[in-house]
Amino acid sequence: MSQPSLSTSGLTIRFGGHTAVNDVTVDFRPGELTVIVGPNGAGKTTFFNMISGQLLPTAGTVLKDGIDITRMAPSARAKHGIGRAFQLTNLFPRLSVLENIRLAVQAQSGDGWRFFTRVGRLTELTARAERYLEATRLEAVAHREAALLPHGDQRKLEVALLMAMEPDIYMFDEPTAGMSLDHAPDVLELIAGIKADRSKTVLLVEHKMDVVRALADRIIVLHNGELLADGPPAEVMASQIVRDVYLGHAGAAA
Repeated sequence: MSQPSLSTSGLTIRFGGHTAVNDVTVDFRPGELTVIVGPNGAGKTTFFNMISGQLLPTAGTVLKDGIDITRMAPSARAKHGIGRAFQLTNLFPRLSVLENIRLAVQAQSGDGWRFFTRVGRLTELTARAERYLEATRLEAVAHREAALLPHGDQRKLEVALLMAMEPDIYMFDEPTAGMSLDHAPDVLELIAGIKADRSKTVLLVEHKMDVVRALADRIIVLHNGELLADGPPAEVMASQIVRDVYLGHAGAAA
């Protein structure tokens, strides 16, 4: 078994008297797509936020390739290879699709988020950006402002930005939220393509069970901030306690 690319140990966060995540210890490995599920308020996004640095834990640690990143800022974690997509798209709305991707390529290459650079370098960066444009099938809207894209294409653009940053850990928080039935398969296909690269680790928060079944190598179930189950999809979904706590809620909400 490969060494963990990402680990949490005793990860806990409290807000006043409320414990949102309590003592969660898990390892994530390259070549594995883990879906994190649980009813509303289970602590899924809070757990994600502690891994990517939006929240600092009350207790516990986050390790990336054995390095303690628990107190690192999100930008520092990104440089260490952690890429995060949010429920709401996080784009430069007035820039074109290609310009958005090129800025991500610049940041990854160490040039920073600069609009002005020498012509030769700009040509090189643009060529790299166009590869991610093609990979996400956004060529037809390359010169359209990001704000004018349909929601589905905005989500695809956010995946392109993540890919341009070349992380080895991808984190997606409900990637098909708000998407039409027509557009959702495009984003799921992109995630499946990332999963196919066995050097990448993929974490996915999701509540749609068809998405979970299609993509998961492993399922983690959180309930009231605690780790309820962790294992292969068939095993976890067959667990009676998981059915009682999560699947029953999901079925009622569907």
